[in-house]
Amino acid sequence: MHLNRYLRQNISRRGIVGFLASLPIGLFSSRPAAALKTPLVTAGPFYPTPAMRFADADNDLVKIEGEVREAGGEVIVLKGQVFDPAGKPAKGARVEIWQCDAYGIYLHTHERRLDARDTAFQGFGHVVTGSDGAYAFRTIKPVPYPRRSPHIHIKVFYDNQELTSQFYIDGHPENAGDVLFRRLSPPEQRDVSMVFINGRDGLEAPVDVYL
Repeated sequence: MHLNRYLRQNISRRGIVGFLASLPIGLFSSRPAAALKTPLVTAGPFYPTPAMRFADADNDLVKIEGEVREAGGEVIVLKGQVFDPAGKPAKGARVEIWQCDAYGIYLHTHERRLDARDTAFQGFGHVVTGSDGAYAFRTIKPVPYPRRSPHIHIKVFYDNQELTSQFYIDGHPENAGDVLFRRLSPPEQRDVSMVFINGRDGLEAPVDVYL
């Protein structure tokens, strides 16, 4: 069986971060992009414009430069690799994430509860991938938002392409009632679900992105 077909049928994306990194890049040159593309999901109403973001908009959303304390919530590391349409690691991709704080409040001027938000939570962050296409964020495990299951928004810019999606907590009881999650097929739901594992620095959620 062709290796690419075997991977699609027998190995979940979340479980092959290390495996993919160990294989020659050329093995994936013929990967069918349509079968693997990360599902597109709306950015929603709380994507922060540059003017709304902190000057410190790095990949550590838990600690803002100049703040004494760190943000509340359960700290996690969201990580993975970005792959281009040919199935190769996407070097130089800009990866952005944003989410509500531990109180369920977004960093956005349209947020009615903005005055009550966790001022130590960065709310938005970005990172640029290296030659291996890898990205990583230190953030918090998402919490429920009114009428929404816990989720993290992600946006990727690469080679004149833009992909927007949302990552959910695998098996969370509120997923079944989330209108956006329910629109996804079962394979798509698995592709954007975060399965937490114990890593070197605590809980990690490996999720790869396919453009």
